[in-house]
Amino acid sequence: LAFPGEVSGAGVHSLRMLYAAESANMHSDWSWGAIIWTSVGWSVSVGLGLLCCIYVATLHENDLWFSNIKEVEREISFRTECGLYYSYYKQMLHAPSIQEEMIHDNLTESKRTINLLQRMNIYQEVFLSVLYRLLPIQSYLEPVYFYIYTVFSLQAVYVIALYLTAWLLSGSWLAGALTGVWYILNRVDTTRVEFTISLRENWSLPFLALQVAAITCYLRPQLTTLQQVMVWLMYVTTFCFCLTWQFNQFILLVQALVIYTLDCGDFLTTTQVTTLYLVQVSSLLSVWFLQFCNSMILGSLVLSFIVAALFIRHCQPGVKTGSLVVRLGKVLLHSALVLLLTVTINYLAKKALQLQSDEHIFKFIKSKFALGSTRDFDASLYLCEEAFGLLPLDTLERLAGTLLLYPYVLTLLLLCGMLVMTQQEVERAGILFLFSPKRKTVETRALLDMASPSLFLPRMKYIWTGHMCAVAAYGVCGTELWTVLLSLRLVRYVVPVVMIGFLYYKFWPKLMEELSELREFYDPDTVELMTWISTKTPKQAVFAGSMQLLAGIKLCTGRVLTNHPHYEDKDLRERTRQVYQVYARRSPEEVYDILKAIGADYVVLENSICYERRHRRGCRLRDLLDLANGHIMDGPGEDDPDLVPATHPRFCDAIKTDAAAYNALFTRTFQNKTFHVYRLKKKRKKNTKGSSEPSVTQ
Repeated sequence: LAFPGEVSGAGVHSLRMLYAAESANMHSDWSWGAIIWTSVGWSVSVGLGLLCCIYVATLHENDLWFSNIKEVEREISFRTECGLYYSYYKQMLHAPSIQEEMIHDNLTESKRTINLLQRMNIYQEVFLSVLYRLLPIQSYLEPVYFYIYTVFSLQAVYVIALYLTAWLLSGSWLAGALTGVWYILNRVDTTRVEFTISLRENWSLPFLALQVAAITCYLRPQLTTLQQVMVWLMYVTTFCFCLTWQFNQFILLVQALVIYTLDCGDFLTTTQVTTLYLVQVSSLLSVWFLQFCNSMILGSLVLSFIVAALFIRHCQPGVKTGSLVVRLGKVLLHSALVLLLTVTINYLAKKALQLQSDEHIFKFIKSKFALGSTRDFDASLYLCEEAFGLLPLDTLERLAGTLLLYPYVLTLLLLCGMLVMTQQEVERAGILFLFSPKRKTVETRALLDMASPSLFLPRMKYIWTGHMCAVAAYGVCGTELWTVLLSLRLVRYVVPVVMIGFLYYKFWPKLMEELSELREFYDPDTVELMTWISTKTPKQAVFAGSMQLLAGIKLCTGRVLTNHPHYEDKDLRERTRQVYQVYARRSPEEVYDILKAIGADYVVLENSICYERRHRRGCRLRDLLDLANGHIMDGPGEDDPDLVPATHPRFCDAIKTDAAAYNALFTRTFQNKTFHVYRLKKKRKKNTKGSSEPSVTQ
């Protein structure tokens, strides 16, 4: 402690007592009782993790009758981008080499050879496929089960990591038990792994939870021999998190902003701040190297921000000195310089790298926060999806129904109050650096979770709700909070036990009822389509259609695609927009030329898209295409004055009339209630000058 000048005796005494109490609490001798109690805590963590794993695996089996359906039906159940990612696992099981299959791939995008390991985060699929081939399990465990069981097992890791975080914060494994119970009971809002197995978030979020637990442990007091171990653990978990999800940079940016805020508030030491920053940078650069120098990583905002923050901090070492007003002014100037340098570095990096892969994300953010309307097709696709809308109020109702929301909100309010009160005491006492390491851990965790709700989108809530369980459990079991409220330490043991008992009484019958519900996969139209493609089309045939469907076609049939759901590439986004002109008002000649230019042999039209009613007017796919093309939308409603009527009917509907202009270019080869497949005929040179229609061959 440093005491410049005169200080208040009472204030210093109380703060010293607080620090001494915390230190004494953490240096208590280990007894046999403590060892047994800790062993029970570890056993409970593993038990809750396994329970969550078995729970989601059972739900997946009961919902699809996965063990009894055909292989093609199993593969169709990997919907949208899940099917694309799983197809690489399936492909690698029989691949002669990684280089041939992954680094020089010409099946994912027609007329292009791409490096899949550079473009996508699929190292986990490569690793699992190699591991399956090496292990002696092929005779009794099918490849698909090895894959899905691995993902479900990561849910156990996720729960254990959250459990440990709550335990570290509160000092009681009862908080971890309450965290695990809350995570399972709020499954609808904490995970969607049972029906989106292959999504990147299901691979990465367990590692994010492990990283947070490692950071929490790293910031604990008297960490000497384990300090380097924790640094390496932070690096490994951050690296795994970054390697398995392409959106890692945005989560790390939130973390970097929290670290910066704590640094400005003098809650972390210079060594801690630098270490946390360097862990992020080294993890990102390691992934950059493994992804064959992926430019999207070097052009990320988080790297630019960390470089700017470290440089400005080095040039302005005296930000944390002076009176409160002086320090506040220095922090504001410091933050303005960091922001300016961040924008400059990021702009120059993207210009130098010619990076445009993530521009659609910033267009979406700009429109999401009403910073300007857009007709941009890519941004509108995100804006119109429910997953990227506002968080529904029924989410908060469900969280409140399990008693999770109330202690979470109360904990954040109490921590904020303690933060303000302690800061005021420090200013009155004239102490430059007072906060105990444990208090820093608590406040770091609180600020991190206060930043997480900024991701309040239905798709991003899964990042927040898991850690919400840990913070709420800390509030119920934490020593500091109960001391502030009642000065009763026994309460923090009684309350979680009572809450767990109540939750068991209220929700156990519902869980048993949920697990007893049996359903079966049923999608005969898609099965019929995939079977027809596999048996009636050439193996090198190129298919065009919606991103979601094409991912399934690649998985089930191995045919070549024109586009796919992995949207982090500008050229692919433009190609997708062109392919989707089959649902716009375009002439048959225009559509034919577009499809031929990208090498398509067949195009699959879906009635669910052509006649979509799920979205409101202005958000249907055909409406987005009309707006992007400057055409008036279908149906009653207002249109912008600059929109004009289209000169052609909607292609996906008009082609079914078998008009001569369409039959001259396309041949229907398959149809059922859901899908219509057309083969593109081969053009011949025009024989007559006055002919308005091209001659074609069958």
